[in-house]
Amino acid sequence: MIYIGNHVSVSKGYLAMGKHELSLGGNTFAFFPRNPRGGKSKTVSDEDVSALRQFVADNDFGKLVVHGAYTMNICAAKEEVRANSREMLRDDLLRLQALSGNFYNFHPGCHVGQGTETAVSQIAGALAEVINEVEELSNTPLQNRILLETMAGKGSEVGSSFEELKEIIEQTVSLAGEAVRPKLGVCLDTCHVWDAGYDIKNDLDGVLEKFDSIIGLDNLCAVHLNDSKNDCGSHKDRHEKLGLGIIGADALKNVVLHPLLKNRPFILETPNDDSGYKAEIQTVKDWMNELIFER
Repeated sequence: MIYIGNHVSVSKGYLAMGKHELSLGGNTFAFFPRNPRGGKSKTVSDEDVSALRQFVADNDFGKLVVHGAYTMNICAAKEEVRANSREMLRDDLLRLQALSGNFYNFHPGCHVGQGTETAVSQIAGALAEVINEVEELSNTPLQNRILLETMAGKGSEVGSSFEELKEIIEQTVSLAGEAVRPKLGVCLDTCHVWDAGYDIKNDLDGVLEKFDSIIGLDNLCAVHLNDSKNDCGSHKDRHEKLGLGIIGADALKNVVLHPLLKNRPFILETPNDDSGYKAEIQTVKDWMNELIFER
């Protein structure tokens, strides 16, 4: 079974997102609960959330991967930006409590000259604080697992190495207690890890072994499936359509079919419109069908 989908708009509501993804041939999807560049969250009814939950169950969807706003930076140099970002994170997680059992993915942030060590501490502190607040305000445990996204390492981005992501997780656990560990994980972005210097084209097994030794593959919860316009280690973060970039179709096919990544949701973030996403979803399904036929 392969779970493949793309980003869809929340503008018409939650159930509409599920129906739209199904029309593209997908069985998972990602969405921004607010404008990707920030702003207020989309207001939805409990009935709409319940309708989506029933729809994805009826249609055998995999876990959904909600995406935090790009402007959210909980390790910013300015306290005002950090505070606003913590507010966005808390608000997103509170609103998503009703959409339980899924993932909330976000970019760890940029240290903006403070240095990685300071930024890691700020991210961990914000996560520990927000998780506690969400659970207190909703009077229930956190219902969706928080995923740190692997980053390309452009500018002052934090999270371009597996070691940095591990340190964020460990410091969060140290602050909030061991019970928070299963509430944290990682979303691996194929373009980002490639641009960060992890050669998934020529040494996918080695990259996954390294991830397992540092973070643990049980904590690799979702995959952003993208080609890259740039060479390995470029630290530029330029996504490309599947097979049209430097990583290439064969290498991305190996990612999709790798047994250690089985049953994860794969989310396309390629520069496409609906027709393009529909074609790429079918391509990924064809890769899976080839594997089944070979067996």
